[in-house]
Amino acid sequence: MNKALKIFITGVNGQLGHDCIRVLKEKGYSNFLGTDIDTLDITDEKAVNKMILDYKPNIIFHNAAYTAVDKAENNADLVYKVNSDAPLYIAKAAKEVGAIMFLISTDYVFDGKGSTPFEINSPKNGLSIYGKSKSLGEDNVIKTLDKYFILRISWLFGINGNNFVKTMINLAKSGKKELNIVDDQIGSPTYSYDLAKKMVEMMETNKYGIYHVTNDGFTSWADFASKIFSECNLDIKVNKVSTNDYLKMNPNQARRPLNSRLSKESLIKNGFSLLPTWQDALKRYIHQELKQ
Repeated sequence: MNKALKIFITGVNGQLGHDCIRVLKEKGYSNFLGTDIDTLDITDEKAVNKMILDYKPNIIFHNAAYTAVDKAENNADLVYKVNSDAPLYIAKAAKEVGAIMFLISTDYVFDGKGSTPFEINSPKNGLSIYGKSKSLGEDNVIKTLDKYFILRISWLFGINGNNFVKTMINLAKSGKKELNIVDDQIGSPTYSYDLAKKMVEMMETNKYGIYHVTNDGFTSWADFASKIFSECNLDIKVNKVSTNDYLKMNPNQARRPLNSRLSKESLIKNGFSLLPTWQDALKRYIHQELKQ
């Protein structure tokens, strides 16, 4: 491994950015520059260009994104600037300095129809502004660079930020005795620490392309919640509801894919190991991170 590699990281204050720094340090890398909204406006092409050309990284981890899926529906202009234009600016700068670019994408680029896991080349047809903007961001990177990794992930949770696991635990601690949770959206939770480890593993290979990188196995939001409460010894009743019924109770939300199953065939084909199961990841996250 080349520990002298220079690594540029956006979204460093988010769940994944935080764990990218953590894993790089664990692996002995010390030459990295992390940025977030307070130090770089990624929608400002000149600012992006200047920072990347000044730093001249070998690797770029572009983690930053507009991820508030429901709010995105009413903020399309900003969402497209962040999720579609910014990856283009970063890709152009990466090309100029010869850097390898990682773009973090999402299961939301698909329409969620059927029950078969989506392959990396399955037709994209996002249902929401968020999904459509991320899809265009992918396209912008692909048309600009030859050396890129596009990693589609789903249901992210990590220590540094808000996520479904923390929300469930906080609701339980606030005194909730039962919750209505969707059971017909199926996907794979992704632990940001496990994802960051895979990114660092990938970055010194030349196996460029699109990958689906989530923890192994599939579950529903309702069963995910039940497992969270079980791991935390919290006595909460989970009422399983359909997406349609949930939307009646909570209107004005973005459309979400029912099927977020992502095929890991590209990982296997290129010799990368699968991430641990989501159950294993959740257990480590709750017992090693949240209980510290």
